[in-house]
Amino acid sequence: MNRCHQLHTSPDAFPEDMSVTSASLPTTPPVAAPHGSSMIARQAIVDIDKTVIGYELFNRSRAPAEHTAATDVLLLFTALSHAGSEDLVGTKLLFVNSTHESLAGGHLELLNPEKVVLEVEPLGHVAASETVARLPILRALRERGFKLSFNHTVLESAYNAWLPLADYIKLDLNVLRPEQLAVLVSYAARHSKAQLIATKVETQEQFDLLKSIGVSLFQGYWFSRPSVVEAKLLAPNQVSIIQLINLLRRQASTDEIEEVLKKDAGLAFNLMRLINSAGFGNPREITSFRQAVMIMGLKKLFRWAALLLTASKYGNTSPAVGHTAVIRGRLMELLALEFMSEEEAEQAFVVGIFSLLDVMLSIPMQDALHLINVPNAVRQGLLSHEGIFGELLRLAEACESSNDEAFDQYASALNLTSQQINWAHLQALAWCDQITQ
Repeated sequence: MNRCHQLHTSPDAFPEDMSVTSASLPTTPPVAAPHGSSMIARQAIVDIDKTVIGYELFNRSRAPAEHTAATDVLLLFTALSHAGSEDLVGTKLLFVNSTHESLAGGHLELLNPEKVVLEVEPLGHVAASETVARLPILRALRERGFKLSFNHTVLESAYNAWLPLADYIKLDLNVLRPEQLAVLVSYAARHSKAQLIATKVETQEQFDLLKSIGVSLFQGYWFSRPSVVEAKLLAPNQVSIIQLINLLRRQASTDEIEEVLKKDAGLAFNLMRLINSAGFGNPREITSFRQAVMIMGLKKLFRWAALLLTASKYGNTSPAVGHTAVIRGRLMELLALEFMSEEEAEQAFVVGIFSLLDVMLSIPMQDALHLINVPNAVRQGLLSHEGIFGELLRLAEACESSNDEAFDQYASALNLTSQQINWAHLQALAWCDQITQ
């Protein structure tokens, strides 16, 4: 009897010096929590009615003294790529502490500026000499659409050049006395258009006082304590990432780039997760890898892949699971091409490659699908094995388990012969094995 073999689980131009190997990327990544995760704290910022307007993110995988440009990059990247059931970013404003070095970083190109508030550090004893020198970077960020937040020191004369750029000014109640607060609030109202955020608010009395003097936004234990989330990353194969980076460096075709994405389930998930996140800010739902590549563009894809390479060192997904997902995707795509359009066959591929997301992320499939946007037919196939994509998925699973009865049932339902299925399966295995050679 001829049955399916068991599936093995086994443009912007770039500078010429952007040739990439694993050694040419960051060699000292920020400290991450064990097992492919980082600890990220999130604290709400609320208005007078205690309605949440945004969240401040804190990296709890490092000591405060270890705040560097590298940790800024990893925090934002992890928040956008977080593979848990809870969206760290959501649709609210995202407040992120930023070093002056990270403010000039290319990683900010991956963000939707309208959703991000960059919290700018004071300059300390060098303020008098450095304020003007750093002004062009801050102005450029504002022009791109980012909002800027400063602490109360921006009201000092040394920061006169920065004050017009302030969208938010934070007033720390652990540092400022009540009599100072009223003076600062009055000065800020006369000399800036910034909204004031009182931080470290811990009592009803503080809240009432702040409201009475004109403060409109609040942050502190009185409203909510920071909630700590173990932010998980689904790590792709590093070989795949390096391959992608080098394709981007030489400005390869969309077809070549799409091919690499389709051969690594982790790579595919991370891209779809990013491009459909609120933090990225794409106005329409992206459901195919080709769309994602074309919308991102080569330069943004390059930056994303370089960040992913560093972050992927902390992933803990078994390569066998990803391998199986890729084989499923390719098998289903090839079978779909027997009776479907190329566009529909691509959706069949998406069903196959994402069919093990629940295993990869250790969360129910329904929760996993909240993280990415897929067409309804794809969702239906993944959640309940319904529709034509569900039948194709059941057939692929029957091949894996060598279930002859299920194999016959779904092959017959799809009007596919054993010869067609076996040939497609062998092609899928060969296609998948290419990246492991």
